[in-house]
Amino acid sequence: MKLFLKKHWLIITIIAIILYLVIGMLAPFLEIKKVGADYKASSSVDKYYSDTLSVDRAYIVEDSVDALDERIRMIEQAKDRIILSTFDMRPGNSTRDVLAMILNAADRGVKVQILVDGISGLIRMEGKDLFYAVSSHPGIEVRIYNMPNPVKPWTFHGRMHDKYLIVDDQYYLLGGRNTFDYFLGNYIEDDKSLDREVFIYNTAAGTDRTTESSLFELEDYFNEMWDYKYCKVFHSDSKLQEKNGVKTEVASLKQHYLDIKKEKPELFVKDDYFDRVTVPVNKATLVSNPKDIYGKEPTAWYEMQQLMAHAKERVVLHTPYAVLSDDMYQGMKEISETGVDFTMLINSVENGDNIVASSDYLKNKGKIIDTGVQIYEYDGGESYHGKSILIDDNISIVGSYNLDLRSTYVDTELMLVVDSRELNQQLESYMDKLQEDARKVIDTDTYETPAHIKVAEVPFIKKVIWKVLGVVLGPFRVMI
Repeated sequence: MKLFLKKHWLIITIIAIILYLVIGMLAPFLEIKKVGADYKASSSVDKYYSDTLSVDRAYIVEDSVDALDERIRMIEQAKDRIILSTFDMRPGNSTRDVLAMILNAADRGVKVQILVDGISGLIRMEGKDLFYAVSSHPGIEVRIYNMPNPVKPWTFHGRMHDKYLIVDDQYYLLGGRNTFDYFLGNYIEDDKSLDREVFIYNTAAGTDRTTESSLFELEDYFNEMWDYKYCKVFHSDSKLQEKNGVKTEVASLKQHYLDIKKEKPELFVKDDYFDRVTVPVNKATLVSNPKDIYGKEPTAWYEMQQLMAHAKERVVLHTPYAVLSDDMYQGMKEISETGVDFTMLINSVENGDNIVASSDYLKNKGKIIDTGVQIYEYDGGESYHGKSILIDDNISIVGSYNLDLRSTYVDTELMLVVDSRELNQQLESYMDKLQEDARKVIDTDTYETPAHIKVAEVPFIKKVIWKVLGVVLGPFRVMI
């Protein structure tokens, strides 16, 4: 044995390191937790409804160009503070647009806080002068949520999946869009994602009723995340401003602000735009998962499941992915058994952009069908990333939560529950339009397909990969 160990020490060491990393990464997240009795006792769907109008107004932001324009419009109007939280921020044209606006706001005295997930911070932002140009500004602070640490692999999978923008006491935007060209603007022709956000306008800003807005619920959530022990400052050293590459990026961003202002002057006009585009809201309420980096009680799923189970007529669920636990299958079944019209729209595997989630969906599609939900598979040509729920004629839910195990048990997630008939109608119109480009699932292999839909051909090798991944990743589904 000693001779064997001496002869193969390098291989043994490598295997030991790999096992340490793999087991360390997976162990804290393999347990499927349940919502505790205390939480259930304190929760009630009544808190999401109101018979009177709130100070908030809202509208659905469906188009990627509108999504970028709203960010520009909001940031330009900032007077006191800007809060940006995003799962993924990458270099690109839309990111430059957003950062140019933010840098200008900071130059005029606006306090800026940017929170980014650790994976994006490590892979997309480290070593890039574009982000140093922003983070080293005295009026801007960038923090990273849970930067991956190979020495502590058990911390690796805890990710911040939230996406929102807050400006002053006045506005916020919350949904599923990350901060790069795949989601924002019209800078790329192909390989874009469809997504959805909800915009909230606090009409009571500057009055003694301002704190009645749901904006402050979101800001409280952000402040807890911002001060969380696993959030670390990202390259704030002012000496970075002396670096040539950083100087170049600062100058470029300042010029870019002027270019945006020249190209899109309508976004810089302060008028009654937000009054015109928004609709009345009875109540807006935040739903979230726990904020820590380890496996979580599925509080976001629990709240949404309860709301869906209390529906009287219909539930329409939109999700990019469907990867469910036994508890989630049961929850879906209980919703169906109430007798409401329960439908779900998801990317077809031919249309989607997540090969791992697709493999799990194919393997477990029959189980989802058995819950009683009517599935529609979207085949519109662009991958669909929206996460929304429509309940009856007054509840709309929009945010970052995917119907999968990561969003349910691992990641931080935010969904906004809005009680508003007018917003419900907006959301319904967008959902109906997407369903026009979807196949109705009859069984695991049979569809009702609209005549205009041409389903993409799937290469044989991709089908094999789906099959293999569906089997190999079975024990690790909570990571998908």
